[in-house]
Amino acid sequence: MKLIVLLLFAAILTSLGSGLVALFRRGGDPDGLLRALTWRIALSVLAFALLIAGWYFGLLQPHGLGG
Repeated sequence: MKLIVLLLFAAILTSLGSGLVALFRRGGDPDGLLRALTWRIALSVLAFALLIAGWYFGLLQPHGLGG
């Protein structure tokens, strides 16, 4: 479960980088920016849903900060 969350986080960061590249290209690419934003939002919602599902089914245990 943790590996899946880490892979999703990496995909979100990749989408962020893709949007940054599209932004700095000559004139900016509105379609590339929109596509990167759409993917980033979808992956973030999926990651959040997986974290909630993992907590609900007991695969992930929350813990307090500092022990």
